[in-house]
Amino acid sequence: MASSPPELLRDQRRKEGDTVLWAGAFPLLLFLLLPLVALTFKQAPAAWLARLATPMARHALVLSLETTAVATVLAVVFGLPLAYLLARVPFRGRDLIDVLVDLPVVVPPVVAGVGLLLVFGRQGFLGSPLASLGLRIAFTRAAVILAQLLVAAPLFVHAARAAFTAVDPGLERAAQVHGASRLRAFLTVTLPLARPALVAGAVLAWARALSEFGATLIFAGNFPGRTQTLPLAVMSALESDLDTAVAIATLSLAVGVTALLAARLAGHRRTGAG
Repeated sequence: MASSPPELLRDQRRKEGDTVLWAGAFPLLLFLLLPLVALTFKQAPAAWLARLATPMARHALVLSLETTAVATVLAVVFGLPLAYLLARVPFRGRDLIDVLVDLPVVVPPVVAGVGLLLVFGRQGFLGSPLASLGLRIAFTRAAVILAQLLVAAPLFVHAARAAFTAVDPGLERAAQVHGASRLRAFLTVTLPLARPALVAGAVLAWARALSEFGATLIFAGNFPGRTQTLPLAVMSALESDLDTAVAIATLSLAVGVTALLAARLAGHRRTGAG
């Protein structure tokens, strides 16, 4: 059946509106895309692999994978109860706690690194007593993990809070009516329903930890093989070997894209399950 003239006119106006939107969006899309394209096609695959085989790149990759794995586990273990508290338990000062969780996201990472130094440095109010016990945190691998945790945990907490908020509290109450404890209701009802979003949040938190630069540089330093992560290796390589810097940057880009796709896939599974 042919469309009526008013419908044709609406379709034409809609297409014209879409064209205007695309014209307005294209410059920003191009700006976002060009650096990624430049990184991707700067080197041939063989040259890229050869640069990644250098000791600097290998050590930075291994260190980054190890420290971000620990930081992500810590973010999940301690972020789950905080996210559930914010999502389910009304209490005075909840908005203040919410702001506190947001702060590492909006504060410059260098400032976060200075704050970590003031707490865990040799003269810090926790670092000093720890040093007297023979425990040193600043400028060690532990410092790398703490810097990554500080900037990555908020992403997981926000994702987890949104996931718990989306689960009907009535389902938990129904499980408790049938004899389940609050913990059991959480483990058997809420957690399975929220799992896809929690996985997506954990992946994003891991990707943020992998990209952390400023807080790590200030709090952990840039010591090859000890605290030099992938972003710090890029900075160091830029001083003497642009090709290696590009190779490591491209690897970081590939990992980030993979993490984002994995998070989106988990989100789609959640939508499908809903």
